[in-house]
Amino acid sequence: MKTFGEQRGLGANKEESKKVFDLYYEKGGNFIDTACNYNFGESERFLGDYVSDKRSDVVISTKYTAYNTAIEKDRRFNPNLGGNHRKSLVENLDESLKRLNMSYVDILYVHAYEYRTPIEEFMRSLDDVLYVAVSDIPSWALSRANTMAELRGWSPFIGLQTRYNLLDRSLEFDLQPACAELGVGILPWSIVADGFLTGKYKRETNINLKSNYRNRSIINYSKDEKNWQILDEVIAISKEINRSPVQIALNWIQQKPGITSPLIGARTVVQLEENLKSLEFKLTPEQMKRLDDVSQPTGREVPFPHSMTDSFDGFIGKNMQVPNKFAPIATTYNYGRLY
Repeated sequence: MKTFGEQRGLGANKEESKKVFDLYYEKGGNFIDTACNYNFGESERFLGDYVSDKRSDVVISTKYTAYNTAIEKDRRFNPNLGGNHRKSLVENLDESLKRLNMSYVDILYVHAYEYRTPIEEFMRSLDDVLYVAVSDIPSWALSRANTMAELRGWSPFIGLQTRYNLLDRSLEFDLQPACAELGVGILPWSIVADGFLTGKYKRETNINLKSNYRNRSIINYSKDEKNWQILDEVIAISKEINRSPVQIALNWIQQKPGITSPLIGARTVVQLEENLKSLEFKLTPEQMKRLDDVSQPTGREVPFPHSMTDSFDGFIGKNMQVPNKFAPIATTYNYGRLY
């Protein structure tokens, strides 16, 4: 949980985080995601305490790649501390296990593909872990990694964490089809677009926020009129069915192809309760279409060859049936023939 800990100024203290964890566990939650660098290791330390008497009942995932800044504070710079290479994996996982007070984790993520470490090096290293997954990786690298694992009998990536929300549907171009072909579950993050889709920001308000990662995103989102139109539709549907905008955004994502479990980052019990209520209903096909239509990428946002799928009837075969697992890319982006 990225919100466990206060070291980066975005999370909650240990007592409040414990309340969030307890409610999640009480409601049946059993998958908890963290990373070696979340709140300088505080997230892992909190989580280790919370699950110490229920280890077999929960699935714990953590990540390596990004180094834990706290480790480096009082010692000389270590050029080997971050990255996807084997030394980084061993050292970061060792430190994570100490903070978690565990002998193993259920899933270890490569936190980000960094283009330097050979794919075969980290896939072979990960083969010694229970289950492996990856975050923030291009589709070609994901495909090569899992194909290599399949051919060599190594553990393949079983999950992908990546950005996905109504304002950013780039997942659908290449990553979603790759996951569909490879059998990889998708766990999207930033599902409410750093808070923009909560509805608490208004066009009429001059958005002048302190500069940090999330606030910079909000400022950038607010500059695009299309994002406000998407938010308008989210709010309209939320009023029609008496649900919050957060629940609408969550429910939309839950129904998208390939989504295994959206990652929620509730900082308080109230926020978690609101998120969990998105499981109590299901947007109708008509409501899903309204959200799909208003958020659909247009024009140059759609890269080739995805922009030519509506031409298949003309030069491949009339009424050609595309497998359902590829439906998001093969049937959504129709902009007229290219030639």
